[in-house]
Amino acid sequence: MNEKKSWWKEKAILSGTLCCLGLLFSAGLLFTPISVQGANARPLALATPGSFTELVKEARPSVVNISTVKVIKGGEEREPLTPFGPQDPFKDFFDRFFKDQMPREFKQQSLGTGFIIDKDGFILTNNHVVEKSDEIKVRLSDDTEYIAQIIGRDPKTDLALIKIEPDNSLHPLPMGDSDKLEVGEWVIAIGNPFGLGNTVTAGIVSAKYRQIGMGTYENFIQTDASINPGNSGGPLLNIKGEVIGINTAIFSRTGGSVGIGFAIPVNMAKELLPQLKKGKVVRGWLGVMIQTITPELKDKLDLKDEKGALVADVTSGGPADKAGIKRGDVIVTFDGKEIKEMKDLPYIVGSTPVGKEVAVEVIRKGRIERIEVKIGELEAEKEAQVEVAEGPKLGLTVHELTPELARGYGLTETSGLVAVDVEGNSPASEAGIRPGDLIVEIDQVPVRDLDRFNTIISGYRDGDTVLFLVKRRGTTLYLTLKVTE
Repeated sequence: MNEKKSWWKEKAILSGTLCCLGLLFSAGLLFTPISVQGANARPLALATPGSFTELVKEARPSVVNISTVKVIKGGEEREPLTPFGPQDPFKDFFDRFFKDQMPREFKQQSLGTGFIIDKDGFILTNNHVVEKSDEIKVRLSDDTEYIAQIIGRDPKTDLALIKIEPDNSLHPLPMGDSDKLEVGEWVIAIGNPFGLGNTVTAGIVSAKYRQIGMGTYENFIQTDASINPGNSGGPLLNIKGEVIGINTAIFSRTGGSVGIGFAIPVNMAKELLPQLKKGKVVRGWLGVMIQTITPELKDKLDLKDEKGALVADVTSGGPADKAGIKRGDVIVTFDGKEIKEMKDLPYIVGSTPVGKEVAVEVIRKGRIERIEVKIGELEAEKEAQVEVAEGPKLGLTVHELTPELARGYGLTETSGLVAVDVEGNSPASEAGIRPGDLIVEIDQVPVRDLDRFNTIISGYRDGDTVLFLVKRRGTTLYLTLKVTE
């Protein structure tokens, strides 16, 4: 009986101690491993680090602040004037009172982060931090500044390699192995959130292999270490001080961290570094359109499970077509790698050297077939024209809808045309068209792509009135635009 009372007394003391330690942890005090044993319980060891102090001291000199300058000229598409993007509830207010007061040519500045990967001055960061920049400045931890040059960019993975010419020896960060990373491991993010340089946050790996709709080649590490605007391009470190990810994106409704951040696995960056140093990333191409296998498709195709990638179409004359892959085939292995889900295939194909002959196993009418395919080169996509090339000037810039634009404007649609910029005092502005509006019809003629839009608009002349049907926040409305040249 006395032993039982003593046990409960010790447990109460332990609980109180844990509460105190939980409060003291943020001050960097020691957290010792705790072992709790019951009659039949296994020992539970919480390997919590006592402090990240030494790790941070070692890593900080390798993390750099990146500031970019882009010269915006009259008529060019501009970034949102508010700090919270296109969904800011005060965006209309800012546009109405300040947009027309912006000079026709001005310098737009943005901030990000990067980290040194070797002593020659190469720095890894995100593509979206440095793309379309006219000037890139890098500030080291000792406040020394350098002008950086872009060596290579890869928009598809949002990675970029820049270079400085340092006066002194640099301290590169070691790169770890993101494939060995486990959910629940401690990670540390160092970056430049909101311009507050050399900020350190810590958390754990929340999940791996996340697909969030930013691009084709996604394989994100999810973490609850605080990541905010400005952290982009900074390192995500394990407790050994090795880079295991490049902080890239956050999930947020306010623009600030809500504990869901995403980092590109460092192994993806290591695979691309040789090509980034050459200034161009070349990807393998199979030439198929694929889709996920649903339970309904599994039954219809008489498959044993939902693994693999279903070939919905084959590009005529492409590598798959030449090798004999057909519509309706289910790709289950590629170059010896199992295709568990449809999303596995694009990244594996893209990482395959051009010209390599690989074995592809497909399920065709219930039978496994092995097909040899010679991988082609994925050609760079042509940039879509985003403005009306000829005809009347409407003061309106439209884009074909992409997942990034849909997410930015809070749209559920996956295709169509969206207004991304409306010039003040223009026909489009006076008609009431706003950025984020989906252009559904022009004079009761459906428009789904830029070619159709340009063809219709080019037929109007000064003084004509055009009837637009737009979709805004789930509702449709007609707007009339008076054309002026």
